[in-house]
Amino acid sequence: MSHRIDTMGAPLLVAWQLTRDCDLACLHCCTESAPGKALPDELTRDEARRVAAQIVALEVPYVMLCGGEPLVSPHFEEVARTLGQAGIQLKIETNGQRLDAPVLAWLRTLPIRSIQVSLDGDTQEVYGRQRIGGSLAKAHAACRAVVDAGLPLEVTFAPSRLNIDEAAAVIRRARELGAFRLNTGALMRVGTAARHWGRLEPDGEQYRVMRALLEREAAVPGMELCFEPFTLGQGLRRSARQPPATLLVLPNGLVKVAAALPQICADLRHESLEEAWQSYRRAWHTAALLAAAGDAIVDEEQHGRANAWRLLSVHV
Repeated sequence: MSHRIDTMGAPLLVAWQLTRDCDLACLHCCTESAPGKALPDELTRDEARRVAAQIVALEVPYVMLCGGEPLVSPHFEEVARTLGQAGIQLKIETNGQRLDAPVLAWLRTLPIRSIQVSLDGDTQEVYGRQRIGGSLAKAHAACRAVVDAGLPLEVTFAPSRLNIDEAAAVIRRARELGAFRLNTGALMRVGTAARHWGRLEPDGEQYRVMRALLEREAAVPGMELCFEPFTLGQGLRRSARQPPATLLVLPNGLVKVAAALPQICADLRHESLEEAWQSYRRAWHTAALLAAAGDAIVDEEQHGRANAWRLLSVHV
């Protein structure tokens, strides 16, 4: 079976997790990030510069910088400037705690496709219960600062048993703040969330109410609501049929085949980005990966092992 990506010389998107370090300790974090949790082998400044240069050379059109919290990475500004000054569209995924006017002043000189701020609650009590150490006021202030700077604002909402009752309020808040899009979907059973699944997973009725809310709100003009595919399993099923033209780069330079799977197809410390892209394309033709994706589609518990990375042989 051939895929669209088989004919492409480069990914359309590189999603680059710059660090596992973060200034919050969120209960639902799929990357298991938290304060002081940087990986011991994260890319050095020179290695990050080399990866950024390869992204530019390969003419990747779109890069998402995320984490952990990308703004705590010592390489964040240099990487963003290197990519942006080459004309690459950037998405910055942040919790908003450090996103202020000085940061936005230099970000607005770059081709920013969007800045995405997480709003996992509409009251400090609920938000702080899920995003440990976080200030909802700071997140709201960051959203306003993004819009005031003339940059496109996205909002994301990760539903859990702790905050799903505030979903409607978060959607209203996102509209008021001037977001052009809100992204959501079922809570991912990956990383920290998998460890706390018993206390975080919404029940079927809560999800039914949330889906009905999203369908109603999607008809309201002015802000796009993105919530399909709704579950990780649905996303994996779609990827197995037509793999996305995306490379997911971990803070230590390893390249994952999919967020919900543990398989690693390349190591940017020892391979070029072009070689990693070739390995990624081959990966989706291997029986081992297709079997792993099939198992994870039908058995959600397997998502909890997505961060137990393992090398995939991509020789077919």
